[in-house]
Amino acid sequence: MKTLLTVLLASVAFATPALAQKSPETVAPKFEHVIPNIPGKSLVSAEVTFPPGATSLPHHHAKSAFLYVYILSGAIESQLEGEPARTYRVGDSFFEPPGAHHVQARNLSATEPAKILAVFIADSDEKALTTYDHEGHKQ
Repeated sequence: MKTLLTVLLASVAFATPALAQKSPETVAPKFEHVIPNIPGKSLVSAEVTFPPGATSLPHHHAKSAFLYVYILSGAIESQLEGEPARTYRVGDSFFEPPGAHHVQARNLSATEPAKILAVFIADSDEKALTTYDHEGHKQ
């Protein structure tokens, strides 16, 4: 049986061959564990690195996934649908509610990479924690 972390990595790195080639960020697994006092839920974390000037493709997170993001290095501009873009720097954090449509995430530096820690709390049987929009259009 695939683990949530494997599914997260596969959904980010291999959404579709065409989209995966355009998606510049890299994902490194950090932690995965069932939450013992919340039946059916797991905590999954990954380190996401954005190359200099990189912009992530628009995407959705799973309807069961609460996402907490902590900026490890650099500065990221992030925007959820219906909200203004916000800039986050080292030490800042933000969250995305379940099912959020992430319309923009970009590294503000043209010369240095930016890195975030993404921490999901999601259904343990969730098949995909991140799904890219098809050809940049909202799903």
